[in-house]
Amino acid sequence: MPIDAAKALAAEPRTGEISWNRKDVQLYHLGIGAGVPATDPEELRYTLESRLHVLPSFATVAGSGSPGVISGLSMPGVEVDLARVLHGGQHLEIHRPLPVEGRATATGRIAAVYDKGKAAVLVMRTEVADADGPLWTNDAQIFVRGEGGWGGDRGPSARLEPPAGPPDRVVERAVREDQALLYRLSGDYNPLHADPEFAKLAGFDRPILHGLCTYGITLKAVVDMLLDGDVTRVRSYATRFAGVVFPGETLRIRLWRGEGEVRAAVSAVERDDAAVLADTVVRHT
Repeated sequence: MPIDAAKALAAEPRTGEISWNRKDVQLYHLGIGAGVPATDPEELRYTLESRLHVLPSFATVAGSGSPGVISGLSMPGVEVDLARVLHGGQHLEIHRPLPVEGRATATGRIAAVYDKGKAAVLVMRTEVADADGPLWTNDAQIFVRGEGGWGGDRGPSARLEPPAGPPDRVVERAVREDQALLYRLSGDYNPLHADPEFAKLAGFDRPILHGLCTYGITLKAVVDMLLDGDVTRVRSYATRFAGVVFPGETLRIRLWRGEGEVRAAVSAVERDDAAVLADTVVRHT
């Protein structure tokens, strides 16, 4: 079996130094659609270096996300075909507000391996700390199709009860035709998001948008709409990737305000509101 769960879990963590600067932050923000309208003062907080603050989801690409998903797929005990890999979910815990420029140590390991029958799920955990202590912890849940069925632990269910009542806010965000090409410059060069031939091998008619791009677009909507534009209020952010987005589509983002949290559901307008992000929770102060 290409995935040896015991070997993967026992593997030594991989540690590396990462760094980022203002340009990296600005590029990420542009990659998730910030800067429209370009002169809007609320957008300049994401694009103009003299006013810059960091959306917490930048943590998923800081230092090119290293050690990240692609690195984790080459860990001992893991040997998979990249065309069978899908990003299933993401959980980000923010320990301190992210600085505009930084240097830190990232430690990555496979924290769990689950057997879903027709697929295996790898939980790749990255813990990042600088000289002042922990900054963030990132868990990526990676589905590997065709690699389940060995009788292992199925793991916890990520499904939540849907929010009650109508949403407090509904916003729509247009995804540019070149959004994936721009977003991938922040470090995720998986050809699934750019190469039509590779996309066909993976079962898609054309390249799809990075799930983490939709993830960033959604968090920005939450911060802008319900958290007064204050990125430092975000404490954690979790989602399940329920479907794909194609560049050029429109995202419909529904938001429910709760006690210390915001629930979100995201769909693709042009495909009859097909689900894109589900079980999405932003916890905040």
